[in-house]
Amino acid sequence: MHSNTISYAYGLWSLVAVNVLLFLFFILSFLAPLKKREWRTMGVTSAFFVALFTEMYGFPLTIYILTVVMGRRYPSLNPFSHESGHLWVAFFKGGALMLVLIHLVSNGLMLAGFFMMGAGWNKIHKAKGGLITDGVYRYVRHPQYAGLFIITIGLLIQWPTIITAVMWPVLAAAYYKLARKEEDEMEREFGDAYRRYKEKVPMFIPHIMRSGEVIS
Repeated sequence: MHSNTISYAYGLWSLVAVNVLLFLFFILSFLAPLKKREWRTMGVTSAFFVALFTEMYGFPLTIYILTVVMGRRYPSLNPFSHESGHLWVAFFKGGALMLVLIHLVSNGLMLAGFFMMGAGWNKIHKAKGGLITDGVYRYVRHPQYAGLFIITIGLLIQWPTIITAVMWPVLAAAYYKLARKEEDEMEREFGDAYRRYKEKVPMFIPHIMRSGEVIS
């Protein structure tokens, strides 16, 4: 006589800890907080990663909520398997191909985000306190924050949850507020040079610049 067993692919708290620490290590490598307000904003980022990886490997709160609300209408027979945690696959009945596409898009965004953060950090390190208007700073005024947004969007695509979807606008608002304060300090330090730069270059989302245009 065979008994039906339902795999439960959560409660893997060691994986939660490893992934949170790994992502925070890379983020802190490019966004080393110094001031109190920077540490507060980094706290929001840390909470986002803890919430995300807790649902990915620890406790699937989103799936519990959806199965309670939807009951038998929930599209997966075994919602607590790890494969069913990919909500795009579960709700759109995708298979291995959709899973591959999701990972290609999300991992591509995360790599692009880390590249942008690294490029911004490299420019800051070489500038030694001077005004930076070249390289990645030709396209956005805050490439490190923009890179973080891209990384977190990639994670939301890969593993959407109710909590992280609610937290992302809070994270974006926190970094927008931090960026505004930093720009006020830059204007006081560099005056008209920074104001001219600010008028020409967008804050987070780049636009296509005319060929040969130079920020001065």
